[in-house]
Amino acid sequence: MTRSITFVVSVNDETIFDNNLMVSPCLAAGGLHQLIVQRGFRSAPTAYNDAISRSDNDLIVFAHQDVVFPASWIHDLDRSLELLDEIDPLWGVIGCYGETLNDNGRGYVYSPGRGILGKEFQYPSLVQTLDEAVLIIRKSSGLRFDRDLPDFHFYGADICMAAAERGMKSYAICALCVHNSQQNLVLPPAFYRSYSHFRNRWRKFLPVQTTCTRVTSLNAHVFIRRLKEPYLKYLRRKTIGSRRVENGRLALAEAERLKKGRVTGNPQGEGTSCA
Repeated sequence: MTRSITFVVSVNDETIFDNNLMVSPCLAAGGLHQLIVQRGFRSAPTAYNDAISRSDNDLIVFAHQDVVFPASWIHDLDRSLELLDEIDPLWGVIGCYGETLNDNGRGYVYSPGRGILGKEFQYPSLVQTLDEAVLIIRKSSGLRFDRDLPDFHFYGADICMAAAERGMKSYAICALCVHNSQQNLVLPPAFYRSYSHFRNRWRKFLPVQTTCTRVTSLNAHVFIRRLKEPYLKYLRRKTIGSRRVENGRLALAEAERLKKGRVTGNPQGEGTSCA
């Protein structure tokens, strides 16, 4: 069953947006789907909550401007939603990659310089938090992003915690997409401001594992990271781990080539291919 979807993207770089999300084959046909492009908002939560209020559809996909969706992505999403209808119809948040608390990541994403993260699997996999590159909710769930969260960090983990507080679960699904991102080894002050806000808000849930750090009451992981950053910046002069490619079509072609060459499996060692 093909469902009507609202895609939402917050844009601060028109070139990245045009060369990535807007070249996604699954968006080329248009048709049933709505695209809301948000510009000029002070934070991701304010941009996304505004889009929720304007969405024509119940199913909403929030994506980074540097994500590329293959032609098969909506089919893969539909299949995962059908499985969730069977195992957990009251799911809260789903996405393409997430983290468990103590058992590593789940999902299926390609990123230049890092290759394919995860591998094919069948059933949606329970996670504690999801990466912000792709987040999916239902408007009817009542979930909203924390409007007090500053900047553009931790909002994915935050909405997963908001779902957990309401007794709703978060899942990573098998729907390969490209996150044509730049891996920054030295993080901006905004990241740490958002970290502090998130940690204070969800203190009762700690520890929380996100795709970028572990959030704990003692702050050990972030303390160690902040100690390493001056070494990377001033001594090694290495602040970037991997860079995005100029054209998302090239990243997508590489992702699909790697996918064809992989052996089908499951992150938890069971199930069948999502292909």
